[in-house]
Amino acid sequence: MVARFEADKMITGFDPFESPLCRKVRNGLSESLMDSIHKGDMGPSQSVAETLRRDHAHESCLEPYIDNRITRYQAVIARIRSANISIQDTYAIALLLWDQGLFFEVHEWIEGKWLQAKGTEKSLLQALIRGAGTYVLLEAGREERAGKMAAKALPPMIQHKALVPGFFNVDLLIASLEALDPVPPKLGGDQLTGK
Repeated sequence: MVARFEADKMITGFDPFESPLCRKVRNGLSESLMDSIHKGDMGPSQSVAETLRRDHAHESCLEPYIDNRITRYQAVIARIRSANISIQDTYAIALLLWDQGLFFEVHEWIEGKWLQAKGTEKSLLQALIRGAGTYVLLEAGREERAGKMAAKALPPMIQHKALVPGFFNVDLLIASLEALDPVPPKLGGDQLTGK
């Protein structure tokens, strides 16, 4: 999975770490997905994508990224609907985003819940945000920073893993972060049918 995303980055030149425009596109699309999840339809994301395409048609690196994201966003929204997942289910939606390789969006989704959380739940959610951030960094080829991020994520994730619902394979995530495996694990989104 990671190889495909890296190949997309190399082909398109899309780099939100170096390009303010790419960062704006990534952030705008991610914010639109949060809105799409809450509304239960792709309208907000489609609208932002159309605006970005129109306003930046001259930037060839953006179109493939936007198309790729919208395709994966559609899969997430369709899965939320078909499995009848409540937007209150932080972990189920995070899992669907994760298994689509939407690590920046996982960060955005969980951060909204983290801001309201307290105690051990807050610590666990921050660890999951850092786990997603590790894969954002690995996809960008920033292994040293990814290693530091994983090292911060692991202690609270291990300590509080009992709080994570059973359908979310947190043990696999822990093992992948410990090994700094460049291939992101699938954490169990296929198990969410009928949830």
